[in-house]
Amino acid sequence: MKTLFIPAKAKTDISKVLKKVKLKGKTGTITTIQYLNQVKKLKGFVFGGQVLGCNIENAKKLNVDQFLFIGSGRFHPIYTALKLNKPVYIANPETNEFSKISNEEVQKLQNQIKGKLLKYYSANKIGIIVSTKPGQNNIKQAIKLKSKLKKPSFIFITDNISINELENFPDIDCWINTACPRIEGKSIINYEDLS
Repeated sequence: MKTLFIPAKAKTDISKVLKKVKLKGKTGTITTIQYLNQVKKLKGFVFGGQVLGCNIENAKKLNVDQFLFIGSGRFHPIYTALKLNKPVYIANPETNEFSKISNEEVQKLQNQIKGKLLKYYSANKIGIIVSTKPGQNNIKQAIKLKSKLKKPSFIFITDNISINELENFPDIDCWINTACPRIEGKSIINYEDLS
């Protein structure tokens, strides 16, 4: 099946919210695809590039003191703050707000991951979620993971992951998500959080 990618660029000008940004030190900029064309043109920052919730490799490459996420939402910047242990600020062009990811937000996410890890370690049966969507299909990773697990485990392949559907398998104590980390649930832990 052919895939057609259509660039979705935001029309909101980021320059207005950037007037509120006053940061000292070396700052790396990260963003989503919607603002990438505008962020590339910024001066005075180290360009990091696009981040996804499940992929912050562009941010990892930067040797900076802090990050400035340009975009809406907190999912990407919280994940970046958690994984890179550096201050992350948000310039939201949609609301014209400038804010910082707090230590409490990062701590809350860390605590959630710890709770899910405890559930994983005490699980008797494990389900491994694999998405068929391009960019999220990690079947090789799932097969490798299954071969390493010492507990009964099963691979579930789908193109539309639904928490409601997972409830149809009550004998699965814990789910390992190899797809998008936005799939949330008390019994779902992201593959990246196992290491």
